[in-house]
Amino acid sequence: MAAKPGERKLQILQTVAQMLEQPKGEKITTAALAARLELSEAALYRHFASKAQMFEGLIEFIEQTVFGLINKITQEEKSGVKQIEATVSMLLGFAQKNRGMTRVLIGDALVNEDERLQQRINQMLDRIETTLKQSLRMAATQGELGETVDVGAHANLLVCYVIGRWQQFAKSGFARDPVAQWPAQAGVLLRK
Repeated sequence: MAAKPGERKLQILQTVAQMLEQPKGEKITTAALAARLELSEAALYRHFASKAQMFEGLIEFIEQTVFGLINKITQEEKSGVKQIEATVSMLLGFAQKNRGMTRVLIGDALVNEDERLQQRINQMLDRIETTLKQSLRMAATQGELGETVDVGAHANLLVCYVIGRWQQFAKSGFARDPVAQWPAQAGVLLRK
């Protein structure tokens, strides 16, 4: 039975993500990927013109998932502080559930790959920071954080916190749970 269009492409991306979940963080090669899928390298290139395109597919999945959830949070939650808590919690939980994607988010998997891939991750992080600024402004106008909060500095701190937790998670061989201390740390990061 022939695979439906797009199924093989999805299978390739899922396999790349699984390979990225290995704690040793070995470089993904098309030869290793083809062997894992029991395909020829030529068969891989029928679906993706380059390895960079495979990583772009993973980044696209990350962006769609993360921003779909952020949009849901900002639409459903009316409190600025609760938006921030839910957004940060979601970002940490995303890493927890998608270990291989965490290596893409922190740039580990993108070393020696096309620099536009890292630029795309950087743009995504900038968009997340912009969303957090909006939630911080809302929280300030609602009196949840105080009116003198520097939203730019605070949003940047939150993004740095998330990236740091992702780094700890990946660099520990996925042993240090990124969500573990968030409830206690949220109180520190979102103090009035």
